[in-house]
Amino acid sequence: MIIGLTGGIGSGKSVVGGMLRELGAYVIDTDKVGHRVYEPDSEGWKKIVEAFGTEVVAADRTIDRKKLGAMVFADEARRKTLNGIVHPMIFQEIIGEIAAQRDAGFQGHIVLEAPILVEAKGTGMVDCIWVVVAPRPVIEARLVSGRDMTPEEIAARMNVQLDDATRRKHADLVIENDADLVALRANVEAAWRTL
Repeated sequence: MIIGLTGGIGSGKSVVGGMLRELGAYVIDTDKVGHRVYEPDSEGWKKIVEAFGTEVVAADRTIDRKKLGAMVFADEARRKTLNGIVHPMIFQEIIGEIAAQRDAGFQGHIVLEAPILVEAKGTGMVDCIWVVVAPRPVIEARLVSGRDMTPEEIAARMNVQLDDATRRKHADLVIENDADLVALRANVEAAWRTL
């Protein structure tokens, strides 16, 4: 099966993805795929620079994700422009990676760790959707301590994402991440047994 693993920023998707990898899944981190599609001088890089200007280019010629993020999370039109550039490229890369894994003989479950799976209209790529949820105060504490984000940066990102109630409507399975790692692992293993 191809599982779409989604959830809001700081919900614990990556931790859950790591646990699923340990259980035998092949995990595709769509954020990392996104970074690949706009490596320096690639087609995606050129389109982003054309749309947003050279101020989003860092000294090492990579796209400065923090500057780009500040632009797009403050302006819905710019966010749509960015998504229109990168989402088709990301989908193409994911399809290629899945095909390569199947061609190489991998017959297990594949997980697409995708923060905006529903918003990016990527649900047709998966057989089921698993949503990771956590209480907002827990998420905020994680992002402040783990990613050094300000409350304003957190709010800007959370305000443009689907809320958990909407995500739950799309979910075939919900993984609660409201306790410690032991409890989370138990929830993930229970989810895995449903496959």
